[in-house]
Amino acid sequence: MGKLVSIGEAAKHFGVAQSTLRRWDEDGTLVAKRTENGHRRYDLSEIRPHSLNTPPKLDRKTIAYARVSSRDQKDDLLRQSQVLELYCARQGWTFETITDLGSGMNYKKKGLKDLLDDILSNKVERLVITHQDRLLRFGAELVFMLCEARDVEVVIINQGEELSFEQELAQDLLEIITVFSARLYGSCSKKNQQLIEAVKKAL
Repeated sequence: MGKLVSIGEAAKHFGVAQSTLRRWDEDGTLVAKRTENGHRRYDLSEIRPHSLNTPPKLDRKTIAYARVSSRDQKDDLLRQSQVLELYCARQGWTFETITDLGSGMNYKKKGLKDLLDDILSNKVERLVITHQDRLLRFGAELVFMLCEARDVEVVIINQGEELSFEQELAQDLLEIITVFSARLYGSCSKKNQQLIEAVKKAL
C-alpha cells in the first residue's frame, strides 16, 4: 500500500477538480478511502488512470462570452468581443465567441442558454469573460459552481480599474430600475427613457 494523499493532491495528480473526485467517489468510479474523521484519502499507486472516465479535453472548447444590456450599447459589445478574442488568441486557445443582448437579470437570453447547455453537455473546457457582471448581474456564482462541477476553468480578464462599492451599488440599482421600468412602461416608451435618464443623473 502506497502513501495516502489528500483530495487536493489527488485532484492535481489527475488534472481534475476536487468536485470531480467527490462525484467519482459517489458514483463508484473512484472510491476514496476514509479517515476516522471522514476525510477522503487516495492511494495513487493503486489507481490506473485509463480506468477513470475522464472527459477528453481535446473535444472541449473555450467559450468567450460577451454581453450588453441594450441595443444602444452595440459598440461596447463589439469592444468586449475584441478584448476577449485578442486575449484568447494570445493564449493560443481555439475558441468560440458568444454574444448576448439583454439585462444581467434576464436568465433566458439565447446566448446564456446556449452556454449553459454546452457546459452541461461537457463541451466546454474554459469560459472567458471580461468582468463577472457580464455573465449575470446577480447569480453568476451559481454558474461558476456549475463550471466547477463540470471541470470548466473560468477566466475573468477584469480589464481596467475595479469599481468601488458605491459604483457597483449604483450599477445594480440602475439595472433593477431599468428592468422594472421596461416592464411597466415598455422598453421603447418615452416614459421609460425619461425615467432611466433621471436615474442615471441621480446616481
